Formats: sequence, structure tokens, C-alpha cells
Amino acid sequence: MRVAVAVGVSTPPVATMRSSCTRRIVAVSYRFVSMHMAAAPLSRTLSTESVAARLTSAGLLRTKGLIGANWTDARDGKTMPVYNPSTGEVIADVPFMGSKDTEDAISSAYDAFPAWSKLTATERSQLLRKWYDLLMANKEEIGQLITLEQGKPLKEAIGEVNYGASFIEYFAEEAKRIYGDIIPPTLNDRRILVLKQPIGVIAAITPWNFPLAMITRKVGPALACGCTAVIKPSELTPFTALAAVELALQAGIPPGVLNVVMGDAPAIGDALMANTRVRKITFTGSTAVGKKLMAGAAGTVKKVSLELGGNAPCIIFDDADLDVAVKGTLGSKFRNSGQTCVCANRILVQDGIYDKFAAAFSKAVQILQVGDGFSEGASQGPLINDAAIEKVTLLLIYIELKGADVLLGGKRHSLGRTFYEPTVLGNISSDMIVSREEVFGPVAPLMRFKTEEEAISIANDTNAGLAAYIFTTNVQRSWRVTEALEYGLVGVNEGVISTEVAPFGGVKQSGLGREGSKYGMDEYLEMKYVCLGDMNRK
Repeated sequence: MRVAVAVGVSTPPVATMRSSCTRRIVAVSYRFVSMHMAAAPLSRTLSTESVAARLTSAGLLRTKGLIGANWTDARDGKTMPVYNPSTGEVIADVPFMGSKDTEDAISSAYDAFPAWSKLTATERSQLLRKWYDLLMANKEEIGQLITLEQGKPLKEAIGEVNYGASFIEYFAEEAKRIYGDIIPPTLNDRRILVLKQPIGVIAAITPWNFPLAMITRKVGPALACGCTAVIKPSELTPFTALAAVELALQAGIPPGVLNVVMGDAPAIGDALMANTRVRKITFTGSTAVGKKLMAGAAGTVKKVSLELGGNAPCIIFDDADLDVAVKGTLGSKFRNSGQTCVCANRILVQDGIYDKFAAAFSKAVQILQVGDGFSEGASQGPLINDAAIEKVTLLLIYIELKGADVLLGGKRHSLGRTFYEPTVLGNISSDMIVSREEVFGPVAPLMRFKTEEEAISIANDTNAGLAAYIFTTNVQRSWRVTEALEYGLVGVNEGVISTEVAPFGGVKQSGLGREGSKYGMDEYLEMKYVCLGDMNRK
């Protein structure tokens, strides 16, 4: 089975656009997008070259894969460029690694597992704590690296470093809390024990939208449990992963415990799926790719945890505090320019507050400043690549044909390239494609509803079930609606809810398993039942 594990924006939903009129407009749109790809470089506070040079001198811009103790090129010498999405400039080339490189990385992790798993919990905890300390000591530089390769504003990027490092700190502490159990026996000459042991080598496949946090949220608990890892970061944002493991080595985490490969995603995926020494796959990305990984893992019966796509409803009830609702919805929708799996994808607003909310929300969105992530005051960076801007452009064309109103924005930003204006849409219905698929861009669709029951029905009418948000001042309603929503995460009067101490994960087709919190440890542990017999002998 050929398993593609490249993580990114899904293919634009052209197949759903049936009319010949729509197809003609789509063709024109693609030509329009292409015409603007050659926009002049942006004026910016810091150049790609200057930031890259500074990070290189700090030893944090690594441009090779890591296998064991060795920073290495691809076996066949192939490379690929990594771009700054704000400017289109090449940051540097990295190895375009394949199946043989992946096999080497798996062997390295497998060889390192016995020694790492036999360390005491305290010893692993201390090493993880040192890694956390180094991440925090270098958070400005890692934040710059995230902005350079991913595009998000520097303040937001540094916030991701704080968030990502928090998982290493948390799981450094949880390493000492892996408890087994003693069960009362059914026969008096027996004793029954339950042990928890590390599962072995794990493969962590991570996306581009949170290039640090999605790695630490996976390898933090894995290392705390005693597992070793092969990390496959997105080809769009490999440098943050490489910097993170460089700091892990500096912290004293032994070579081979963490390995990084990137490049030929299908070949890497096939190697990870087929190798019986890889005992677990943990993946964050699209639902389509997650399904392929799940099918691929069946061949060797690997344990799988998946954090997949969402279609988050954000429900604003008539009794909501307007200011709280606007602030919370703004934070949920426009963080990372709308490129998160928990972004509010459908904003359901009750009739009685709809007009007030639409006006106040549009006013708040209009203030958002779009720009290069290094520019002063920018709160909205670029979309990650050309495919992302094309998808959003096509979605807007399609829903306007279906009768949606553009209340604000609705077009590419004057900065050019992959910048898009923060957009608010009105007159959205449940059958429109923005209600059925993740937008993954700075587009906020507003939809009216009349009753609580209608809102719950609309919210649950999707195969996704990752995150949902509700805004209400009625405590009874908040509890009632929370219980009725078919989602793994629910924010009540809050739009930014992710934290290392709470379990993160979805239901339905949004994934399997949980990350973060004490529950995240169980994903990397095997449970072993031990029966001691003949215990009455004297």
C-alpha cells in the first residue's frame, strides 16, 4: 500500500462545483492566482537571509536529517528547498530522504530503545526537564525560526514555543507517575499484578501549522514512557523540528532516542508502515491521510493515534455577552490566519443577536493587521503556500455563486503572494461547502439559527468531531449544550482552549486517542498482566 503522509491543505473542492458557469469561473480564478504569484518582494523588518544567518550562528538552523548521533544527507544526495511563505524566498535546502534513510532511522531508534527504556523514571524526567529549559532559553530564536518557515507573526510564534515547551515540562513530571496496579486474586495462592511498559519505537508524523507544538505533544509523553522516536515533520516546515532535536541532544538525551527524516513522504510513510519494529504511529493532519495511515498500519497491527480534521461550530446564543463572544470567536477563528484544526469553521448566531454580533465582529476583524510575521503589529501572516490561497479563492467564488454575502474582505490581500484579507461572510446555509469542509484560512462564515435544538442539530451534522465552542450566560444551557455536542473538545465562553494539562482529541472522523494531560501517557504504554502462582508455599 502506497501511503502518502504529506500534511497540508486539502485539494480545493473543485469536484463539488457542478455547473459549467462555475467551472469557467474556477479556470479564470486559477489564472488570476497564477498572475499574482510573481508579486514583488514585500518590504519587511527582517530579511530571510538575515534571520537565517542569525539562526545559523546560534547553531539552530540545521539543514540535515538526524539519524542516531549523525546529522546526515539523504543517501542518494537529493535535496529540496524550504520557502519563506511571506516572501517566496528559499531559506535553505534540506535532504529529500526516502525509504532507506527511514529504515536507518528506525534501526537507530530500535537500538536506542533498550537503554533508554531501562533508565529510571527520574533519570528520564531530569533529561526532559533539561530539554524544556533549553527550549525556553532559546524561545526567541525558535520563534523566529517558526515565523521564517511557517509565516505566523513572531509574537504568536513565540507563544507556540511556550505552548510546545509546556508539554516537555509537563511530561517530565508525568514520567514519575506511571503507576501499575495490584488486583485482588480469585484464588488464595495467586497474586495479580498489572505493569505498564513503553510500547517501543514510535513514528510521529506532524503538520506544518504548529511545527514545534505538534512534535512536543507527541514525543514528550513518548520519551517520558521510555519510547524512542522517528519524527517525520512536514516538508514545508522541517527546520523547527531539527532545532528542537538539536536542543534535545544538548540536554543530554542520548543519540538515537530522537531521529528526524523528511522528504519523499510516500516512501517514508511506506517504510514506517511496513516495518514491524515501529510499534505505534501518531499523526496530526488531514482526515484523508489519517485514513490511509490507519489502513496502512493494519498490515503490522500497529497502535495508532490520530488527530485529524475538524469542522468546528461556534454557537452564539442570544443571551451571550457580546464582547466575550466577539473576543472568543476572533481568537478561535483567526489564530494562525485560520490555519488550525480547531478554528471556528461555522459561526452559528441566534436570530436575536445576529445583527449586533455581525456588526461588532466585522469591526473587530477589520482591525486585524496583515503582514510579514516579522513586521511590527502584524497579527495575520500569509497562508502556507499557493495551494492554500487557491483553495480559499475557489471557496469564495463558489459560495458567492450560491448566494452568500461578503460582509468584509473576500479577496487576496494587496500584499500579494499568499496573503488573504480577513473575511466575514453572511447568509451562509448548511449545504454550502464552507459548512461541510474545513476552510483552513481567514474566512469566518456566519449562519443564523432560531432555537437551541436547531443549533445543536446543525453543529452535529458533520462527520468531524474535534472542537466546538458555545457562548452563553445561561449556566444550565452551557451544560445542556455541552453534553449534546458530539465533539472531543468544547469551549464555553472561551475560544482558545488548548493546554498541556487537558486531553486533546476528537470523536467520529476527527481521530482516535488523546494527546496532552495524564491521559496522553496511555497512548505510549502497553499493559501487562502478571499472575504469580504457588504463593502459599512455605
